[in-house]
Amino acid sequence: MAETTPNGIDAVDRRILRALQEDGRLTIQALADKVGLSPSPCLRRLRQLERAGVLSGYSANIEQKAVGLPVSVFISIKLERQRADNLDAFGAAIARWPEVMECYLMTGQYDFLLRVVCADLEAYEHFLREKLTQLEGVASIESSFSLGAVKFSRVLPI
Repeated sequence: MAETTPNGIDAVDRRILRALQEDGRLTIQALADKVGLSPSPCLRRLRQLERAGVLSGYSANIEQKAVGLPVSVFISIKLERQRADNLDAFGAAIARWPEVMECYLMTGQYDFLLRVVCADLEAYEHFLREKLTQLEGVASIESSFSLGAVKFSRVLPI
């Protein structure tokens, strides 16, 4: 009997997920061949993974420097108050801004950690002055500029 995880993912599902992380453009036939299934059962499993929310979408990986956004800034935010409504309001504002690539609610010294991309320091200053500092309830902002990525991966170790 195949070993399954608590969320019902078995070894075949993991092979499907690993293959798609390597190449999300695989045809069903190529995916089926790669994981040792025929196309129909492979497609059924793929659709089940999508319905279960394990696969949340498909996208292209775009090199940020190649599209004129070479600057990555990691921003630590502390709010004046950490009540649920303050956290939710901050999260809702951040969700509207395309410069914010990632936003995490954190434990520790800061409440949020953001990764922002921009074209240059002037663009970052504009983001900081016109958006971030205009939010109600922000107590402190600390910016750290990335000098380069040592490792960047979207591939989960499954």
